Amino acid sequence: MSYPARSLSSHMRAPSAAGSSAQSPALLARIEEKKAELAHLKELQELSGAVATQMENLEQKLSTLSDGTEAKATKMPGQTEVPSGETTDDATVALPQTLVRIPTEHAPVVQAQAEALEAEAAEGDSTMSR
Repeated sequence: MSYPARSLSSHMRAPSAAGSSAQSPALLARIEEKKAELAHLKELQELSGAVATQMENLEQKLSTLSDGTEAKATKMPGQTEVPSGETTDDATVALPQTLVRIPTEHAPVVQAQAEALEAEAAEGDSTMSR
């Protein structure tokens, strides 16, 4: 008994082609929906990678900051043992001299008045001594 030679591919494709043409708009909409979802997931993956990189950089910076703080904290107790060149004795601290601002624009007039007062004082002393 021999079976007739039939093409299975043509036999199988005919019913599925008829079924896919009826579901074509629904399938196409579903495919487009999945493509959009995939695009969003890829974008989310890129953003997550960027956030992870930023967090790693922040971790390195905080580690450096923490190490520097620990080094400073370790060094600070030893600072009391280092002799300082300055003495902070309140009795020996001299106050700075008081500064007086003299306007230079009136200097010739003031100098002439001072000389006139000195001359009058000298004349007054000479008249009193007579």
